[in-house]
Amino acid sequence: MDGWSASIWIDVVGYMASALVFLTFCMHTMLPLRAAAIGSNILFIIYGFASGAYPVLALHLILLPMNMWRTVELIRLARRVRAATQGAVSLDWLKPFSRKVTLRPDAILFEKGDAADHLYFIVSGRIALDETEIVLDPGELLGELGLFAPDRQRTLTARALGTAHLLRIDAQDIERLCVQHPEVTFTLLRVITLRLLSNHRAAPAQPQPLPYRDAAS
Repeated sequence: MDGWSASIWIDVVGYMASALVFLTFCMHTMLPLRAAAIGSNILFIIYGFASGAYPVLALHLILLPMNMWRTVELIRLARRVRAATQGAVSLDWLKPFSRKVTLRPDAILFEKGDAADHLYFIVSGRIALDETEIVLDPGELLGELGLFAPDRQRTLTARALGTAHLLRIDAQDIERLCVQHPEVTFTLLRVITLRLLSNHRAAPAQPQPLPYRDAAS
């Protein structure tokens, strides 16, 4: 290949790399954007080496592993979100941010109308929701509905049936975790959905109204 042909191919590689950079500004999802960025890094490395543009070469030798690492992080995050929506509900993320709470028998954890500023995880013991016939067992979350209610108030009164040990996490920590770790948001959505379905099934059936009949008929 003569020098003129080689120069053309070098320019083509440079234009292709520039086109991929342009595409990254047109993308709305992160994974394709990172893939395009990695492609542009590789092409710019080839272009910088072949053309002697060493500042360009150095820049993209640095950017390539960074983009590859970010791509790996995105893939891991997608897997965690998928596990949160499809697998068993895991609440291990709660423990590092929580404080231990111990309730004596018949102690009130919170009352209906109280400010919902904490989320609870039952380690041992049982918690009754006084306005209903629902009793929560170890391994269940408590207080998530009020935490996400528009008025941030408790919708029921929670009372300990015997000695109970719980983990408590502040609402601010929950909000921060939801922003930083989307899988936490999906886990809470699943917990709230399961709780609402459970409450609906536990509610007594409403009697159907009798059809209206005219007394004169």
